[in-house]
Formats: sequence, C-alpha cells, structure tokens
Amino acid sequence: MTIDTQPGLDPDQIAALLQRLSPFYAPTPLLDLPNLAASLDVAQVLAKNEGHRALGSFKSLGGTYAGLCALARATGMDIDELLDPERARTPLPALITASAGNHGLAVAAAAKFAGGTAKIYLHTGVPAARVRRIESQGAEIVWVDGTYDDAVDRASAAARAGEGILVADTSSDPDDLAVADVVAGYGVLAAEIRRQVDEIGHLRPTHLFVQAGVGGLAAALTAGLKDWLMPPSMIVVVEPEAAACVAAALSRGWSVRIPGDLKTSADMLACGEAAASALDVLRQADARIVTVSDAALTDAMNRIREANGPGTTPSGAAGLAGLATAVAASGLSQELALDGSSRVLIMVTESELEKDACDGAGPGII
Repeated sequence: MTIDTQPGLDPDQIAALLQRLSPFYAPTPLLDLPNLAASLDVAQVLAKNEGHRALGSFKSLGGTYAGLCALARATGMDIDELLDPERARTPLPALITASAGNHGLAVAAAAKFAGGTAKIYLHTGVPAARVRRIESQGAEIVWVDGTYDDAVDRASAAARAGEGILVADTSSDPDDLAVADVVAGYGVLAAEIRRQVDEIGHLRPTHLFVQAGVGGLAAALTAGLKDWLMPPSMIVVVEPEAAACVAAALSRGWSVRIPGDLKTSADMLACGEAAASALDVLRQADARIVTVSDAALTDAMNRIREANGPGTTPSGAAGLAGLATAVAASGLSQELALDGSSRVLIMVTESELEKDACDGAGPGII
C-alpha cells in the first residue's frame, strides 16, 4: 500500500479542510539552524517545527482527519455535511482509539468538531498533562494497565464489541482505512516542506531523519519526499533503543510485537509493534534505521534549544538525536553517506509538554 492509492482528499485539500476548522492548522515554520549544522559538521539542518501545529503536534493532522473520515463513512455524509452546523444533530457513533497522548487528542478533537463523542484508551504511564489535554476536548478516558500496545488491544476489542468506530494509527492490516487516513493527513507535512524549501530558496535536503513510533509519520514523509530529496536521498528512521519496533520488523520482514516495558524518555515513541502499511512504504524506500539512547534524546532536546530552535520533548527531538548519533559514529556516517555537504531535514514533532493548549501556552484549535 502507498499513500497515493488511498481514497479521499489530496494533501492540499486536507490542509484546506483542517484550516477551515481552525487557523492553528496553518503551515508550521521550517527553520534553518546554522549553528546546529556547524556543530554536527553538515552543511545545513532544516527543522520543521510541529510544536506550532494545532494541539501542539503533527498528530493533529492525521488523527483529526481520520476521525472525520470515519464518521463520514459511518453516517453516509461527506465531511462538509458532517461539519455543517445546520445539519440535524442526530447522535453520532463514538470514536475509539488507543494513544500515548497526541493521537488520542487529535481523534477527540475530530469528535468535538462533529458534535460527537470519543473514548480514548490510555496506558497508565501517560502523563497527567497529556490526559488533561484529551479531557479538555470532552473525551472519555479508559485506563489500561500495561503498555501502549495493551491499550491498542483494548481499544480494538471495544470497537469489535460495537462500542464505537476504531480510529487507529496502527494495524497489522496493510489496508486498514483509518490508518491510511491518518497517514494521508500527515502527508500535509510533506507538501508544506516541498513548498517552503522552494519558496525560501534552499537547496533540497539530501537526508531525512524522522522519528518513528508505529511508523506512520515516517511512511508519510517517505512517500512524499523520497523522490524529491537530492542524492543520496537518504531516509533514516530514528527509534529509541527500548522501543525499536520498526527496526525489528524490517529486519525480520514482517511486523512483530517486541517484548519489554518499552520505557523511554521519548514516551510518544514507546510502541511495540509497527503499522504494516508503514513498513511496506519504508521497505520499498530502503529506509535505514538508527536507534538512540535516552541520553542522546535528552542531549538532542537541549541542543535544539541552544541552537535557537524550539523547545520540545525527547520524542520531538528524536530525529536530531539520530543525526547526532550517526555523526558521532564514523562507520554509521559512511553507511548513511553523511558528510560536510549533507543537508539534513529533521522533524520537531511536538511542543514542550508544559506548553500545551490546556496549560494556556500552546496552540489550540478553537
């Protein structure tokens, strides 16, 4: 499966739809960080700052769009009709999903926009600040002992029992419609990056370092940018050492659920099983994997700020952590064709946790 074969809207249409809902869905900044590039001995580091996106992360693109698509399919309405304030407000089915925080927030926002309800399954390690954000959208929280993947299982079971519509961002089914809609929403990012690079007059990047939880963002950017990048057109997926589910799947040739508690400071990436559709895209693009330590994640978070970049979390800084890890290992640098002429694109995927919409310091949606 590739993004281009999925039904629905193209990235520009999705962007226009979301911006009609809220101005906070407007394109986010693409930052040039020369001090960071100099410290890493590369020619350029461009950072896409998704902390400025609605709800403080890129997840608002995919989860909100997918939630609206799911409701439209279930009711037989198109999305414009679903969102029409003049339509008869008959009860809508609940949206159900599992989350470590951001995806559930985005799905809850979709339900709120449509005048419906959402039920978000969270594992007990999700921080209170992330929980408050979801509750601020009117969603019901269901607590699950264990890991994110345990929450995924519980949410799937609830949907099968008829409690609502599952809007998952991961599935073992490569043709899962909700996952495809999520990834299509993330495709807005690739379209924005291509325009911004051309409009600003930068040379195109040679490398993309992108973090992965279940792999949806990495797949969307790979599909949207692989053929656009300049040689060597290198896609590098970055994962925490404790939750390297994409690496495990690509090495085996199929999706597997990795064991362990998945504990990492990059809590948004603490996933034990990658989405099957994402693996297909990454495999076809010959994506490479870099795993990073918690120390590297913390260091990257600090380095972005020190280089006049945005404040973020270890999850948000994981792409930079992968780049720094690769630069520090000569063998890995050679494998990834990294040198002084490399122009690297990284994703800063979320704002600092304390600067979320609920706490009054980050972008909201209404």
